[in-house]
Amino acid sequence: MADISQAIRERYGAIATAVATTSANSGCCAPAACGCGDPISSNLYSDAETNGLPADAVTASLGCGNPTALVTLEPGQTVLDLGSGGGIDVLLSAKRVGPAGKAYGLDMTDEMLALARENQRKAGATNVEFLKGTIEAIPLPDNSVDVIISNCVINLSTDKDAVLREAFRVLKPNGRFAVSDVIVRGDVPADIRRSMELWVGCIAGALEESEYASRLMAAGFADVTVEPWRVYKVEDARAFLMETGVDVDRLAPTIDGRVASAFVRARKPDVTSCCTSECCR
Repeated sequence: MADISQAIRERYGAIATAVATTSANSGCCAPAACGCGDPISSNLYSDAETNGLPADAVTASLGCGNPTALVTLEPGQTVLDLGSGGGIDVLLSAKRVGPAGKAYGLDMTDEMLALARENQRKAGATNVEFLKGTIEAIPLPDNSVDVIISNCVINLSTDKDAVLREAFRVLKPNGRFAVSDVIVRGDVPADIRRSMELWVGCIAGALEESEYASRLMAAGFADVTVEPWRVYKVEDARAFLMETGVDVDRLAPTIDGRVASAFVRARKPDVTSCCTSECCR
């Protein structure tokens, strides 16, 4: 597991360095030839959202969705982005919660944190703080966050149950969990699953959609929904899969439409709301 974390740290550190030094093209796990295709990363943010943001924050957007569009953020709220990368979702959240609110970004990669802090400086965002740490051990107090967002990062974790427990811990009662992530839909052959995951986001751990929901509920969350919104067809990945030696036409029926970007939402119940009844006695 430590080897996987180190590999992720090295990969995304290299991406941050590339963005900072060359302004490389963005993509789902981008820049350049990680194998990711445009159907994943295109049209995630509107021009109205990206206008005024530092160019490197947009370039370093490595996600498969727009988590800031999943939930209404209100002035004065505290937001936490798990795996904040170059900071695009933190900066967008900071605008929405206003000067009375706070937007935290959490990342384990020094190079990404440096890039994000430079983007924060360029944006003039004073209600933003980037924290170093892992999403399995969030460096914030219990019940301190109104909304948790994340963009195609939880799939990278080797201990997703720890991530969800930590998210539950730091959320306030009635706090909301609203993330974009890659999921697998139904059964996919193991070797093909690996190839598809590599294409979709240079990952090796996307959860099956019903398993994602069950793990959230096991962590204590309520009102759980997993909504696939961009389903990847085999044609989207044909060139990449052929490069890996896969017989795409033969395997298409088993993989077509089985990988998707999904909106994942949940709520931390407010247990104090029942304390006038038998449930708290």
